[in-house]
Formats: sequence, C-alpha cells, structure tokens
Amino acid sequence: MYLEDYFGFIAALLICMLISLWASAKVRSAYAKYGRVYNRARMTGYDTAVLLLRANGITGVSVGRISGSLSDHYNPAKGIVNLSEGVFGNDSIAAVAISAHEIGHVVQKEKGYLFYKIRTALVPIVNFGSRLAMPLVLVGVLLDLFASTADSTTGFYVAMVGVILYGSSLLFTLVTLPVELNASRRAKKMLLNEGIVAEDEIEGVNRVLSAAAFTYLAGLLTSMVYFMRFLIYVLTIFGRRNNRR
Repeated sequence: MYLEDYFGFIAALLICMLISLWASAKVRSAYAKYGRVYNRARMTGYDTAVLLLRANGITGVSVGRISGSLSDHYNPAKGIVNLSEGVFGNDSIAAVAISAHEIGHVVQKEKGYLFYKIRTALVPIVNFGSRLAMPLVLVGVLLDLFASTADSTTGFYVAMVGVILYGSSLLFTLVTLPVELNASRRAKKMLLNEGIVAEDEIEGVNRVLSAAAFTYLAGLLTSMVYFMRFLIYVLTIFGRRNNRR
C-alpha cells in the first residue's frame, strides 16, 4: 500500500474508535440514568425474565446471575439467560429493558427468526476469528508476503483465503445488527403487553436499548474498515504485479 493508503486507514480507524467510545459512553450514561428510575410495577430483572418466558410458553430455559456490569447474555447451548448483578435483582427501568432484550433472543431462537439462525450457523466458523483479531492481522501480513513472492495464481488464491476470513467476520457482525435490533423491538412489545412498564415509561426503555444498538453499529463500521483495507491491499498488490508483466 502507498503511505497515503495507510494514513487513510488510520484515519478511518480513528473515526471508528471515536464512534465506539461515544457509543460506550452513551450506553453507560443511559444505564446510569435509568438504573436509578424504578418501574412502577416494581419488577426486577429476574421477575421480568421469568414472566416473559412464561408468557411466551417457553420452558427449559433458566435465569441465572452473573458477575460484572452489562455482562447480560443468553447462552442457547446451556439454555440459560445470564443477568448481571445490576440487573438480576434490580427493579429499575434499565434492568427490565436489558432483561427483556435477552428474552427477546430466546424468543428469536424458539420462533426460528431467520437472522438469528444465520448468526448461529456462522458462530462455529468465525467465532475464533472474532476473538483473535490480532492473530488474524498477522496471518494477513504473512499471506501478503507469500503472495508477493510465489506464483501469481497461487499467491492470489492464498491471499483470498485471508480476505474470506475477514469477510466471514464482517458477515457475522453484519447479521448481528438486525438480530439485536429485532430483540429490542420484541423486548419493548413484551414489556408493554405484560404490563411491566407503562406507556409513559417506555421512553426510558427506548433510551437504554437504542444506546446499546449504537455499540453494534460501531462494531460493524470497524469490521468494515478492516475488511475493506485488507481487500484493497490484496487487490492492489496483484494489480501492480499484473501491470509489471
């Protein structure tokens, strides 16, 4: 890549980092604010999860407590919804919003929501890659070095393996966004239908869940920057080699 290409990549990455920091701050701000506002039904995160599971006729899924802040998640393999300490026994607007969001994922699985099924199918393919971002960057560099010294056709296909690895991670983050947005929509509908929050309390739920959605958008933008950088780099290398022939 030319020097200006690296500057462009760094600039794009810095923008993504700023967006990520802003999104994280937005989540913590909404959580802090509405974590102090009690819902009038005085339902805790645990109460909410149990009620919504029952309301949807879902059995075989338990609700547990997990340490940490904003560490709430649904583990489909173990059939458990893990709620963080600040959500499990808390009867705030934020707590019921987060709890209902996780139950939204349970409902997605039970009803066979398309994007949830796609994301689940992608997990065994890209899970280690999403956890090992830096090693993947190293593999990409090694692939580039190999592609620049080997036979043109062989080098190109080897480099494309790296592109596919990056692309699969991007696809996973891309599919994750509609999954999370859908879970939030389900959460708000369930909270209103079951009387856990009233119409005048739904604004707080919206603030909490909308803030969380920005973190997934920031992740998608960052993944896109890395993917486009790698793809353009590989295509540029082979474009120059072909021009020299």
